[in-house]
Amino acid sequence: MKSQLLESIGLGNIDIAYILIGLLILILILFILLIVSMVKQSKLKKRYEAFMQGSDAQSMESQIAGLFQDIDTLKKDTKDNGKEIRHIYKRLETVFQKIGIVKYDAFKQMGGQLSYSLALLDEGNNGFIINSVHSTDGCYSYTKEIKKGECEISLGEEEQQALNIAMNE
Repeated sequence: MKSQLLESIGLGNIDIAYILIGLLILILILFILLIVSMVKQSKLKKRYEAFMQGSDAQSMESQIAGLFQDIDTLKKDTKDNGKEIRHIYKRLETVFQKIGIVKYDAFKQMGGQLSYSLALLDEGNNGFIINSVHSTDGCYSYTKEIKKGECEISLGEEEQQALNIAMNE
């Protein structure tokens, strides 16, 4: 079948059946795209209706205003928490954080390592050393103050070991 329209545009040699098949394929593709589009629109409509359920413009506005107020409250709380955390860290600088202990036998005739030197230091290596010496006559305790990792009084071997352990933590 010859068509004058096809011949006028230079397609007179093509069978019209091929053109119809091409158009049918194009229509089928468009139909599939239409169905996909309708499904997406349906999902979007369901989400919109779920979001707007029981809401009018006034209530939505008040909900949004409430959310902004909640955000402002959270910002203020975060700022307050930051201040409190900084305060806690400042207080922690003076808390004993470093501990060193050395157990030893103060006298050769006594065993069991009942004597000890205990170093307690803060972040700035300030604190004290407790030295407890156990003998057959009793137990004697001594303290020595530590400032910036140094002691004004000379330290015994065990006391120095306890101090070194504490400072290396």
